[in-house]
Amino acid sequence: MTRSLLPVAAALLLAFPALPQGMVGTGAKPRPSKPLPPGLKAPLLDFRDIAPQAGLTAIDECGGSDRKIYVTETLCAGVALVDYDNDGLLDILFVTGDRYDQVTPKPSLHLYRNLGNLKFEDVTEKAGLGHTGWGQGVCAGDIDNDGFTDIFITQWGQNVLLHNLGNGVFRDEAKQRGLAWPKSRWSTGCAFLDYDHDGDLDLFVSNYVDFDQKNTPKPGDLAQCLWKSVAVTCGPRGLAGESMTLFRNDGKGNFTDVSDKAGITTPKDYYGLTVLAADFDNDGWPDVFVACDSTPSLFFQNKGDGTFEEAGVRSGAAYNENGQEQAGMGASAADYDRDGFLDIIKTNFSSDTPTLYHNAGKRGFEDVTVRAGLAVHTQWVRWGTAFIDVDNDGWKDVFIAAGHVYPESDSLGTDESFRQPRLLYWNRRDGEFFSLGDKAGPGFQLKFSSRGVAIGDLDNDGSMEIVVVNMHDKPSLLKNYGERGNALLVQALTASGRDAIGARVTVTAGGQDRIDEVRNGGYFLSQGDFRLHFGLAAETTADVAIRWPDGKTEKFSGIAANQWITLQQGKGLLRARKLNPASPPPQ
Repeated sequence: MTRSLLPVAAALLLAFPALPQGMVGTGAKPRPSKPLPPGLKAPLLDFRDIAPQAGLTAIDECGGSDRKIYVTETLCAGVALVDYDNDGLLDILFVTGDRYDQVTPKPSLHLYRNLGNLKFEDVTEKAGLGHTGWGQGVCAGDIDNDGFTDIFITQWGQNVLLHNLGNGVFRDEAKQRGLAWPKSRWSTGCAFLDYDHDGDLDLFVSNYVDFDQKNTPKPGDLAQCLWKSVAVTCGPRGLAGESMTLFRNDGKGNFTDVSDKAGITTPKDYYGLTVLAADFDNDGWPDVFVACDSTPSLFFQNKGDGTFEEAGVRSGAAYNENGQEQAGMGASAADYDRDGFLDIIKTNFSSDTPTLYHNAGKRGFEDVTVRAGLAVHTQWVRWGTAFIDVDNDGWKDVFIAAGHVYPESDSLGTDESFRQPRLLYWNRRDGEFFSLGDKAGPGFQLKFSSRGVAIGDLDNDGSMEIVVVNMHDKPSLLKNYGERGNALLVQALTASGRDAIGARVTVTAGGQDRIDEVRNGGYFLSQGDFRLHFGLAAETTADVAIRWPDGKTEKFSGIAANQWITLQQGKGLLRARKLNPASPPPQ
């Protein structure tokens, strides 16, 4: 990738030294959504928030609800959708932060077991889980190839590795498996990937701020700790930055820090958040994109020899089209225009747009946000995001969750508030998107200060649900009861039986290809369904091709629509199960 951009953010900071020590907004102005072309109609969607009926009641704790003193209170937390007990139903793990005041009981993780029919049971205590510290993000993978998915949780302090014992119980084994820090550290995003193609899962971790509570100013202590003349938390800008970390798996689930050897270590100049691992240059090796807050984003290109090259500027993924760094939060990948390359959507702070990086292969990434119709809203602080085919037409749409970092925003009388709406952009199939917003159903008319997002088919009916973490509130479970076409769920397993993270799947239906990859991480510090969801519109059959992580390929012809198929390397089509019928909306 060869494209290069000239950063201007440093010059802006020199010109305006009194800018607050908050997150960067570029001052972007909203652009009205273009009307749909004649003859093209948006789908009739009906998203409902059914979390209360589903039994999802955990409150996301993250510092003070009315006033926040430190930047550690602004980010948390993520959510993971994993089938931890291998019963064919996705369960939900909610990460939570902590509080500076002494509360009893301490904030806890919450694990909800899927009972079927979108009903969940809180099994936190049964699973041996509880308070772990100041939680941030989460990713999942079978680290020892024993057939059970393990869970890694990033924290401010020490990270947690929940080893799945296979009996419904987890045990924290971070220290004995080499994942403990020598001293306290603030980690945020993470992703498991087999970067060296040795058959086991390695771990990439992003780190945010080298945070020292004792020496960090409080709101009002410095003139720079202001936002619109209101005293707010200081940082991240103005605080010490961090670098990224790569841990190599020895094949038995034990890890060694290989950051220096692999070329991952950067100067401590970055505020790393969401980690997105995928094969962006189609060479068969997983690359890593890191959405960074208020600093240039990072793009680590896998050289295929056990090392990476940081190529953010050269690839075009470090800045926006004006050469500005942004307050990157969440990130998701998909081939939204079906040209055979995975593109990136990144969310940013208010007074800015999200950023859509179109992947042009050897020409690198190009910021096409404005021309793609995604510059409609600039007043919201955007976090979790997902490429999701909401109507199963075979084209990936964009979902974004929003919420402010400053509770004080409610008192300013502006168009910014702590609780903010969800955003949905429908793919017009011509390289552009159309803003649906509150037209997507009552679930999009609710407002929260949201953070983590993950998508998955929680009831195995071929429609992807959206789980959202809401700060200081109960979570949301958004389900679409509106229009949708046929679908195919593809589960890819390695020869050992674990999810084949890194496998590339191509589904051909109606003469058109759709691609996706098995991966984890992304969204905003969260973990979604390992199964790949392909909308087929009205097509009733499809051909499926898979490129396994080791480069070997297999093809399967004439697969009927509306099925969940399981492919295992060396065993072919292991299972084919009919998807459940669509359920009616709750009364």
